[in-house]
Amino acid sequence: MNQDLQSKIKLNNGLLMPQLGLGVWKTSLNETRQMVKEAIENDYVLIDTAKQYGNEEAVGKGIQDGLTSTGRKRASIFLTTKIFNGDQGNYDKLRKAFSAQLQKLQTNYVDLLLLHWPVNNKYNESWRALQDIYADGEAKAIGVCNFNVERMTDLLDHAKVLPAVNQIEFNPLIHQPEIVDFCHQKNIQLEAWSPLGNGRLLANDVIAKIAEHHQKTPAQVILRWEIQQNFIVLTKTTHPQRMQENADIFDFTLSPNEIEQIDQLDTEKHSIWYDKFKWSGNPDGVDDYIAKPGAF
Repeated sequence: MNQDLQSKIKLNNGLLMPQLGLGVWKTSLNETRQMVKEAIENDYVLIDTAKQYGNEEAVGKGIQDGLTSTGRKRASIFLTTKIFNGDQGNYDKLRKAFSAQLQKLQTNYVDLLLLHWPVNNKYNESWRALQDIYADGEAKAIGVCNFNVERMTDLLDHAKVLPAVNQIEFNPLIHQPEIVDFCHQKNIQLEAWSPLGNGRLLANDVIAKIAEHHQKTPAQVILRWEIQQNFIVLTKTTHPQRMQENADIFDFTLSPNEIEQIDQLDTEKHSIWYDKFKWSGNPDGVDDYIAKPGAF
């Protein structure tokens, strides 16, 4: 058992969440099922998916395959999924849609349920449904993704339950300091998606030099930079060897000087596709699109 993958952070409701996990965005159904199975066989605990990815059913099958292969129990997996934008804003519709998500995932609860995007004029009503899902035990924690300070402030003005997590785009190229500071002040845990900047950083000279010094890969250095900032980090790979490498980041520490060098790479620009999500709830928009796996 890789003890490093058992490293956990306590959320504001007391739930322990693994600090490093596997995301399955942009993977085909067969790839998803296989990579989830292999992740469990390689001692991964945190698995992150979403209805919008179009592969929840494959995740459910992969989890069952992995549990059968290893003898582990469902309770050993920390499973995250997200509410689809097209299901937001209507309490009954959201709850019915989430019940269907649970069926696809072959489970009667998820460990963390997130609002995938802050859809304008809908996220507060959606949060009301998530609060009841949480109260009913169908989610052990609830949170959000991609909320900035303005939307998070509005949500907190209406919420009865404080979000446990805000999952945001975070890597050396984009730090989002305003929402990071806000979440720290409110005791909302931050989680990084696209931690490697869509691979744009793997050939960076600064990171390569630091990696050489520590005898690590550039990816390991970037992931370590995020871990040292107390982020929960989602990696993504279909290769078992790389899964093992991504987890091998707890045996070294970046110096303050190295962290500062990486900090200076910040351009504060989102991914190319990020701005396509207008958070409008427009049924014709990309923000209401369920991906065919591999489509994005």
